[in-house]
Amino acid sequence: MSINISVLDELLKILPNWRPQMYFKSSLTALSHAMEDQVLAGSFQPLIIASFQQERFYRQEAHRYNRIAQKSDQVYILAAPETEFKNASEVYETIAFNSEDSLSQEWHLVVIGEQYASCLICREKIGHPLSPNYDVIDNNRRFEGIWTFDRQVSYKAADILLKRVLKYRPELETKIAQGRKLLLGWQLKRNKKNLITTESDPFVQRLLNYLQASQYKLMKANRNLAIKEHKERLINDLTMTIRRSLDPDEIMQLAVQKLGEGLGVCRCVVYRCHENDAVATINHEFLTPGIKSLKGKKWPLQDNPLFQQMLELRESISIDNTFSDHRISIKAIENLVSSCSISSWLLVPVLYQGKVLGMVELHHCEPIPEPWQSEDIALVDAIATQIGVALIQAESYANLEDLNEQLAALDRTRSNLVAITGHELRTPLSTIQVCLESLASEPDMPLELRQIMLNTALIDAERMRKLVQDFLTLSQLESGRIEWNIEALSLQECVELAISNVKAHFRSQKLPQITAPISPDLPLVKADGEWLVEVLAKLLDNACKFSNEKGQITIKVNTKGRSSLEVTIADTGRGIETNSLETIFDRFYQEEGSLRRSVGGTGLGLAICRQIVKGWGGQIWAQSEGKNKGSEFHFTIPIFSG
Repeated sequence: MSINISVLDELLKILPNWRPQMYFKSSLTALSHAMEDQVLAGSFQPLIIASFQQERFYRQEAHRYNRIAQKSDQVYILAAPETEFKNASEVYETIAFNSEDSLSQEWHLVVIGEQYASCLICREKIGHPLSPNYDVIDNNRRFEGIWTFDRQVSYKAADILLKRVLKYRPELETKIAQGRKLLLGWQLKRNKKNLITTESDPFVQRLLNYLQASQYKLMKANRNLAIKEHKERLINDLTMTIRRSLDPDEIMQLAVQKLGEGLGVCRCVVYRCHENDAVATINHEFLTPGIKSLKGKKWPLQDNPLFQQMLELRESISIDNTFSDHRISIKAIENLVSSCSISSWLLVPVLYQGKVLGMVELHHCEPIPEPWQSEDIALVDAIATQIGVALIQAESYANLEDLNEQLAALDRTRSNLVAITGHELRTPLSTIQVCLESLASEPDMPLELRQIMLNTALIDAERMRKLVQDFLTLSQLESGRIEWNIEALSLQECVELAISNVKAHFRSQKLPQITAPISPDLPLVKADGEWLVEVLAKLLDNACKFSNEKGQITIKVNTKGRSSLEVTIADTGRGIETNSLETIFDRFYQEEGSLRRSVGGTGLGLAICRQIVKGWGGQIWAQSEGKNKGSEFHFTIPIFSG
């Protein structure tokens, strides 16, 4: 059996003009003790009804009620049992009510004697953070109810509670009837003597006021401490999580989520931006249900007076009421506030050593603006600082990865350089040494053989010279020490000169057929003639090396837009693997490996071509369908505009 109707509600229904007040748990304890002490100090035999929420609360007061029971046989104690509490008639009556009864959320004490009467009828505030969790005893627990010395109110409260006692323990009907008869007798006697209802004890009233005020202060201090602890925990949790991630997107999304939840705002956004940006794109946001999303929206910066003020001050900007703030006077900002339903606006820059990296914005979107608290602004400032550190940390790690890749590339270059040097320099040097030693040690060598030895030494010396020259050329190009002599040139003449150089280089070999169907009406190009011929010659040289004598090499020129020409050198040679089309322009690249090549070369030719083409602002790339399917090399060159 359980009763769901509150005693307080029943009493207020009988007394509609009474209004409940709020009491703290500490105040109720003090009032209860004052009422109990009055019984212990008196000589009369009062009616006492006490209702404790749980057995554990009763146990704290059991010794007092053992003494009170010596003063009266009309003592009734109610509580929800947890261990030993039960219905019993011992030194006083105990009534064990169901834990689902509304009494489990109430605190009552009624004391009625011949000389005075008082009652305390209270209910714990529903929805309080600690209610109905009675496992935690806390002085911040709040109750609403009535405390009075009014005898008529006390009689009615006693009547309601005695009816509750009878429902749980009907066998007490006779004893309760005796108590009611006693109350009636006191009432008749007081009416004959025209006694006035006793007012509350001034000392008790002052004590109550003092306890209430003290508890308010304590609760406020506890609330401030809880808020401070919550914010510190938020900063610490966010800082730890941020520092475990090196992904800027993950960092910013985590920051808006934690800030939005921690501060209870309608919208929180964070975006990357720099001082000279005209707009920023919002990619990270936190929203409460029903709030418009800004994800993917272009956010104005250059025409935003708030952003410009932030750049000037390098500090947070808060707007408590966008409807009345003079800074929201520009039409574009008015439209922004209206379309995004911003009633209160907070902008906090993400800075690192004075450099703007981004912005954190918080929006209240309710119809009534909500002022920003200084502690909230300080919290967002602290979070923004952590975001700035994390972004720099992530960028530094990314730069470190790039640096590691560059170091790995340099290591590969060093390895290739050692291999190339060992092969390309040692081989001709050994040949030259053998030839010279033969000439020096064989004075009677036939003239014809002597000439062969000299020619061989000269050829390999030239090979070494070209190798050294390629090293020097690439070094100058990569370091930017080349002085370009830009002029207007005929591309047809440059192609013819390059073909002539290649044929001279391969004069002792049979070359593939080279055709160059270039129109004489092509516009002049803007480049350094010497380097343009160098690019053409090296690409033709490669095509000749990797094509047999029955192959064909074609040079074509087409316009590419209005500002450049595209030169294509195509061959029918052995082609290039698709996965090597990008890497062939790296230094020392050798498709067959540096020590097992079927043709000579250092692997620097295409790297030199790329640097030269980049020098005049062009592009160079290769195309091939694979092995034995030929290849095409393309590069662009700007047209001379006069």
